[in-house]
Amino acid sequence: MAKKKKPKKPGKNWRKFWKLGADEWNTQFFNVSKDAELTVTEGNHIYNLSDIALKYGTPLQVMFPFILEDRLKDLIGYFQAYIKIYGYKGRFFYHYPMKVNQNKEFILPLLSEGANLEVTSANELWLVKKLWEGEKFNSRIRILCNGPKTDQYLDLIEELRGKGMNIVPIIEGSEEIERLLKYRGDIGLRIDLDIKADTQWDKKFDRFGLSEKDVLDLSKMKNLKIMHYHMGSQIKTQKSIFEGVKRGFNIYTQLQKTHPSLDTLDIGGGFGVPYEKKKFYTAKGVSSKIIKILKNLSDKAGIKHPNLVVEWGQYIVAPSQVTIYKVLSEKIIPKANAKAWYIVDGSFMNDLKDTWAIHQKWHVIPANHMHGALKTVWLAGSTCDSDDKYTAGGNYILMPKLHESRDQLVAVLDTGAYQDALSSHHCLLSAPTKISAADGTIKIIRKRESAEFIGRLFGWTNGDHK
Repeated sequence: MAKKKKPKKPGKNWRKFWKLGADEWNTQFFNVSKDAELTVTEGNHIYNLSDIALKYGTPLQVMFPFILEDRLKDLIGYFQAYIKIYGYKGRFFYHYPMKVNQNKEFILPLLSEGANLEVTSANELWLVKKLWEGEKFNSRIRILCNGPKTDQYLDLIEELRGKGMNIVPIIEGSEEIERLLKYRGDIGLRIDLDIKADTQWDKKFDRFGLSEKDVLDLSKMKNLKIMHYHMGSQIKTQKSIFEGVKRGFNIYTQLQKTHPSLDTLDIGGGFGVPYEKKKFYTAKGVSSKIIKILKNLSDKAGIKHPNLVVEWGQYIVAPSQVTIYKVLSEKIIPKANAKAWYIVDGSFMNDLKDTWAIHQKWHVIPANHMHGALKTVWLAGSTCDSDDKYTAGGNYILMPKLHESRDQLVAVLDTGAYQDALSSHHCLLSAPTKISAADGTIKIIRKRESAEFIGRLFGWTNGDHK
């Protein structure tokens, strides 16, 4: 008689494997219910993502305003605390870069928690104008205007300045200087630090800003207030951040000799998010070090401590959104490295563009049925493009085995930054439904696009497809 095989126990400690509930992985609000379903906790409110997905359909984007509010409050609190601890005399300002996510439901909560704004185009500034006209915008909020300036962009800057808005154009190139010299409000300038930072792009960003030589050769501008630099997106090491601060401060001190009105150093964005399961730097540790560096350098140089601006957008908003898909089918490929493909009902190329563009790795976890047997898979989207996939950089994703009688949901964490703005309509697939969960209430932000709606985008105004 053949010996019966013992049933396999559920995977090792799956809660630990997915690192839910850990601050350092931005999952402190995430947990697993007794029914092995993914949940998000906001005070006394618990959101079951499986239930939400089944009600509103998939693919689905769920944003949690309280998460980005919490992160912003913490960030501002860190800098203000270390300013006090170290006796730093400069002020701290947070400016949210709108390019990271322009949805109103992301921007309004940040404004309510003390954020200023940074824009990079005339259209982004137009959105600020709409907030102003809708009385959603306090006149004390400062707007930094980066990016190349078209005539339309410059006209709008001058219009809003004339209406009393605290708006500061940042000189991007020499061609902008002549016109902005006539600007009656505060101005800033962007400098290319010409250092190689350890970022996603891993190269010098010499396309943007003025060179150090050009900056130091500038004629005196009485209203120059801000010197700005930006080192790139998703800076991988805190060492790169600190090198940028030191280099930027060195140029700042030289520029201030000819421009005594200069009083603010804007160190830009690029603060990273721990998308992968490995040790990463923290906002608390980095903020302490930045203030300490600036104080020591200022005191050594014998100058007034500069005001400090940071534009850390990805850090704030990425963890505030989860993207959920349903697995449509499984495809076994015996001759390939992958044991199996799970085909989902959305598109990585369309919905999570960084998956394709920069081979972004995400925390990908099941949203339900976590107690069952697990298997290693790769994920594929619903377009006909071979690049519409997620393989975790060539590694396998651990997911529950499929069963005919139940739907399997896949949750992709940290999808709040850039993905909406970069999304597309390859194969004319519809964008996910977007909802907001706040104070125990679910609000639909964007309905799933109909075929007729997408048809209109491509000129098929009389289409009748349902």
